[in-house]
Amino acid sequence: MALCWAVGLFLTDGPFALAQSAPPPEQDGLLRSGPPTWDANRDGIFTCDEWKAFADRIFTLADRNHNGTLDKSEFATVQKADAALADADFGYFDENQDGKVSRREFVDKPSAFIMRFDRNSDCRVTGDEIRAATAPRGPQGPTERPRDRFH
Repeated sequence: MALCWAVGLFLTDGPFALAQSAPPPEQDGLLRSGPPTWDANRDGIFTCDEWKAFADRIFTLADRNHNGTLDKSEFATVQKADAALADADFGYFDENQDGKVSRREFVDKPSAFIMRFDRNSDCRVTGDEIRAATAPRGPQGPTERPRDRFH
């Protein structure tokens, strides 16, 4: 009996079970590295104010020469500071295309995460909004109307 239990445990917890489990659903690109790290009070609600405070800290970290702007080499620090910013584009932040990103250009740029998930535009992303945005959707396209059985 103990041998059967051990074999059963091996089959349900071992590599065989992993091979049979369903693959995880495709994750939203903005959640690939998990929830954002900039939730300052750790309440699971991500706000515009928290984003701006986070962006301000990242800007200060990256502005190595303390001149109030980031050049392309300093911007590389932004991309390394957080997984959410790894693909950040210098040109996106350099609004006036002067070859540098000011603190205002960086901090006041809306968070792509908030723009993607804030369904009710209150500058707060809740767990419910994330779940709603990432929930699997049913079949796309027009659906067939039920046919009248009497015609």
